[in-house]
Amino acid sequence: MLIGLLTAVAASVCYGTGSVLQAVGSRRSAQNYAAATGRTQYGGPSLSSTVKAAMTWEFAVGTILDFVGFALGALAARLLPLFLSQTVISANLIITAVLSVRLLGIRLTRAEWTSIGVVCVALVLLATASGEEGSAHGLPISTHWWLLAISLALMAGGTLVVRLLGPRAAILAGLLSGLGFGALGVGVRVLNGLAPFDPAAVLTDPALYAIVTAGAGGMYLHTVALQIGSVNGATAALVVGETVLPGAIGVLWLGDASRAGLAWMAVLGFVLAVSGAVAVAWFGGREAHPEEQPQQAAALTPAR
Repeated sequence: MLIGLLTAVAASVCYGTGSVLQAVGSRRSAQNYAAATGRTQYGGPSLSSTVKAAMTWEFAVGTILDFVGFALGALAARLLPLFLSQTVISANLIITAVLSVRLLGIRLTRAEWTSIGVVCVALVLLATASGEEGSAHGLPISTHWWLLAISLALMAGGTLVVRLLGPRAAILAGLLSGLGFGALGVGVRVLNGLAPFDPAAVLTDPALYAIVTAGAGGMYLHTVALQIGSVNGATAALVVGETVLPGAIGVLWLGDASRAGLAWMAVLGFVLAVSGAVAVAWFGGREAHPEEQPQQAAALTPAR
């Protein structure tokens, strides 16, 4: 349990730091290229503008941290109940908020700090109430195919809807990216052939391709969300997506459970975590984009 918690915390730090660095790169790229060449006809970021954002050094370092966080998060998903591992990893919201003050010049309101505090309390409750993780053995292979189909539908359909909605889709893009990362966590948990390791079983399991689809799609949608909206709002929406669905699946189908007599604490912690994240998304969504406030442009350069 302790190793799983430490792994999840490390993944959270990597993800949170990576998100802010990606936001710095995305916004710097948006300033360097004319809006007309970086937007679709609906006002959303074009594929080329997203690629240009990904080519900045800040975004590259953030992406490397994301991959490290992914590896640590995958390990945590195998060691902890999903409702605990995904929620602890989602605490990257706190890292994101704190670093955004330093690197993006964002001033958090009292309501945002209060909401972040609620998430911290929720994590303590969840860690206290969490029991042993359930077993994914015995699930029919059709479940793995369903996971792949849902991942494809979410990522492909979500990308289309976000492009159509344009700049209004920041929170939706964050939520969809969170659902992608949540599906990734479920895929890692149910993937066949890991213990003992069997390459043939791994490569023929649809869950592996669900992991690839959900991970790649989630990363793309998260990049889009950072381009067009608040870094804290987008990350908070991501937190909801990657926490609620995997947590419910872990309890309903994978046998995850709380400690005896502490189910109420687990439920309370889960509700508080999601509520706090929603509140951060709500208040953070009011943060003006740097393009709308030119005077904040200087904040894009990290302080020395």
